Amino acid sequence: MTSFTRRDVLKASAAATVGAVAATPAMLHAARAWAADNQWTPEKGASLRLLRWKRFVQSEEEAFLATIDAFTKATGVQVRIDSEGFEDLRPKAAVAANIGSGPDIIWGIHADAHLYPDAMMDVSDVCEYLGGKYGGWYPAAETYGIRDGKWINLPVTISGNLINYRKSMVQKAGFDGIPESTEDFLKLMQNLKANGTPGSFALGNASGDGNAWTHWIVWSHGGQVVDKDNNVVLNSPETVAGLEYVKQLGETFAPGAASWLDGHNNKAFLQGDCSVTNNGISIYAAAVREGMTDIAEDMDHAFYPVGPAGKPTELHVCFPMMPYKHTKYPNAVKALLTFLMEKDQYDAFLQGSVGYLSHPLRAFKDHPVWTEDPKRTVFRDVAERTLTFSGDGSLGYAASSVFADFIVVNMVAEAATGAKSPKDAAADAHRRAERYYNV
Repeated sequence: MTSFTRRDVLKASAAATVGAVAATPAMLHAARAWAADNQWTPEKGASLRLLRWKRFVQSEEEAFLATIDAFTKATGVQVRIDSEGFEDLRPKAAVAANIGSGPDIIWGIHADAHLYPDAMMDVSDVCEYLGGKYGGWYPAAETYGIRDGKWINLPVTISGNLINYRKSMVQKAGFDGIPESTEDFLKLMQNLKANGTPGSFALGNASGDGNAWTHWIVWSHGGQVVDKDNNVVLNSPETVAGLEYVKQLGETFAPGAASWLDGHNNKAFLQGDCSVTNNGISIYAAAVREGMTDIAEDMDHAFYPVGPAGKPTELHVCFPMMPYKHTKYPNAVKALLTFLMEKDQYDAFLQGSVGYLSHPLRAFKDHPVWTEDPKRTVFRDVAERTLTFSGDGSLGYAASSVFADFIVVNMVAEAATGAKSPKDAAADAHRRAERYYNV
């Protein structure tokens, strides 16, 4: 008997899903009209392999796969889709860059293309065309996409990572909603803990949720990894102040948060074990989809509180398409990247994403998905509000390496759990960061 692991089943299901979601006649008609005028004519016999992250919202994946089906039927280019979790996807992206073979495109996370820019295609023509047609790119998207004056990836979307909360539990803790200041936010978390309905945040090496909230903690108190000249300044009074704050915050967390990765907080929230966390809109989308009306009606979303720095300091998650130079079909790659972000397809993609994924191009700000459900509206502005993880410094190999090594996440986790004092955690993280910047 042939045996299959769970990984085998997931991979087979992901690759097979493409044929399971067909484009509508209207989509196919629009795709054929687009293909007739497309400036990047795919090579004869072209076929592509695209590796992406595993879905968090089913309707997003369905919209994406329908778009791929329309592209294939309109152009003749077969596109194989595989999917992996974040923690498996990132090393595979690095391997493809190092050996010069593998998927033609990897739909990755953050700015991993900046770890191996020489392995990426120059897609400046595609990105300049799209920016010119759709109102321009938001600054963060440009930072993530451009290296040394050329676009090395396509920042297809930025996923909002905001505060998710149970309204009734927050009100019982003495607040009408999420407070606007970090000082009051700590009081809320302490009250929630006292009421037996704690909030909690991921303290493990979570690529999305862990990075988002820990950078907010540091930035909200004025801390930075590097200054504008890329000098490491992590061990500063401002960083230590942020870690002193998170030490108190960590005392309010639910048991087990020290090992949480992306997904653990979703599960805890939907089980009623967590009243406040940071996430995209996927928790709410799951509650709506699964008919969990008691949770869906009782939850909402909010921007992160503002700390002593006196301004919003949010980090939202960029999901770029990374086109590899080793592809045999560069025109087909450019055609697909362009097609995905043209209005007909991108409108459907945003609608299917139900607020989980946001637009990096300004023209899509007025999409009805942001206002048809008021609980989505805060996610509309995340591409405008987000900082990039390089902070005050430049986004290059050193910044990408510090980020990929979870230096900020681990520093905050050490202070939050009491594994190290805030001063020791900051000093150790500073030394780790220097290894990347002072080579």
